[in-house]
Amino acid sequence: MEDRYAFLAEWYDPTAALLRRFQLFFYPKDGSVEMFDVKNQRVFLRRTKYDNIHQEDLFMGNRVNVFSRQLNLIEYGDQYTANKLGSKKERTLALIKPDVVTKIGDILELIYSSNLIVTKAKMTKLSWSQAADFYMEHQSKPFFNNLVQFVSSGPVVAMELMGDEAMSIWRKLLGPADGAVVRREVPRSIRAQFGTDGIKNVAHGSDSLAAAARELEFFFPSTIGHCPSNTAVFTDCTCCIIKPHAVSEGLTGKILNSISEAGFQISALQMFSVELANAEEFYEVYKGVVPEYSSMVNELSSGPCMVLEIHGTDVSKTFREFCGPSDPDIARHLRPATLRALYGSTKVKNAVHCTDLPEDGVLEVQYFFKILDG
Repeated sequence: MEDRYAFLAEWYDPTAALLRRFQLFFYPKDGSVEMFDVKNQRVFLRRTKYDNIHQEDLFMGNRVNVFSRQLNLIEYGDQYTANKLGSKKERTLALIKPDVVTKIGDILELIYSSNLIVTKAKMTKLSWSQAADFYMEHQSKPFFNNLVQFVSSGPVVAMELMGDEAMSIWRKLLGPADGAVVRREVPRSIRAQFGTDGIKNVAHGSDSLAAAARELEFFFPSTIGHCPSNTAVFTDCTCCIIKPHAVSEGLTGKILNSISEAGFQISALQMFSVELANAEEFYEVYKGVVPEYSSMVNELSSGPCMVLEIHGTDVSKTFREFCGPSDPDIARHLRPATLRALYGSTKVKNAVHCTDLPEDGVLEVQYFFKILDG
């Protein structure tokens, strides 16, 4: 029999203000999908070839976009799918420490090259007490105060990594905690490349699945409640969105590196999955103005994007110039070193959105870091 993967998925229908449930079927042989309406017990979408979903997108908790409907995958639909796709999948925390936040692009490059996916990310600044709570199991150790002091000394980036045996892969990628040992024994590891000593050692990695669950809940709580706040400053800033296609193509690290190398300061960073209604609202200024409006909305709501606050004097104008013309073909011809020339493919899949008008910079940053992260 032909392979078929089944999932239970939810879609919020904004017209009816209802949460609808579907069985989603994916056929890896030809990349086709099929949907069955659970409540009404009828076929909702007949089997159709669909190029925008890939097998690696199909894991619990992910959102996939099927013909402009953003579906949340909440359960495996049968035991075969659970056994085939879910058996080795793990989630773990990667916490990038203050001294290497500027190296986040390089670290992401190494994460992607190890076949791990970043499913959540947030730049935050921990208070002393928050850092002490996070490292509670080390409170009897002699290095505890120094560790807490260091981790609360500046912004950190918390990320949820997902993949087959994600926890052990991330810890192997990091290398041993001790600076001297790691440089001698694992010279190609992240800590050997960027670390200094046992405390300034680049990043934290969960040491068990139970610890990973607890630590992920600390930064990304499953229920609405208190979680560490973002680092947006909302002054002298502009908004940059690394679009979903660029995230799924593994370009996030390269784009962040390009931004940092050009001398721009990233003052806030967070991964968002934008609902269709929010994408329409965010891009409303382009409605009736640019013919690509509907396609831009669909792209922004098609999967996770990485949103940045870029901070600096007169930054809206200089960053917009750095992004280049909206059409990557024109950008490659006129401004070959710009972000869209380097990483874009079409006017819609042009790698990044940037604020067009200086007066809109704070408003666009507020839309994500105050309204959607509220």
